[in-house]
Amino acid sequence: MKILALIPARKGSKGIKNKNFKTFNSKPLIFWTIKAAKESKYLDKIVVSTDSKKIKNYSLKQGVDCPFLRPRNISNDKSTAKDVISHALNYLNKNYNYYPDVLVYLQPTSPLREAHDIDESCKLFLKKNADLLYSIGKVDHNQN
Repeated sequence: MKILALIPARKGSKGIKNKNFKTFNSKPLIFWTIKAAKESKYLDKIVVSTDSKKIKNYSLKQGVDCPFLRPRNISNDKSTAKDVISHALNYLNKNYNYYPDVLVYLQPTSPLREAHDIDESCKLFLKKNADLLYSIGKVDHNQN
């Protein structure tokens, strides 16, 4: 079974400029997602989808694939996860004849996610023969 991790990391953000390179625990945010993905026992391919040459070069140095620069028309605040996923899957299928059985979408803005979390999610997804698994967490908005 082919399980692809897709990490969406565009350079722009309406809230925080270059947010994927903002440091968390002395490393860029994207580092933590790449690290967790690389340590996962379930993922057989990791691809970063970005519109940034800086993020692409960083990702390649971290040992993950970044085979394209995402087109500008799907690299803005109105772009959807569906746009990013469709582009990546079409590109990988057309250029590498690769199409995964399962896709794991790992956003760099969740630096506390660890390989264990990815693996437990994959295990549950496969055990239940699910069509979709989406993780959420409760946030206490009264954090003063």
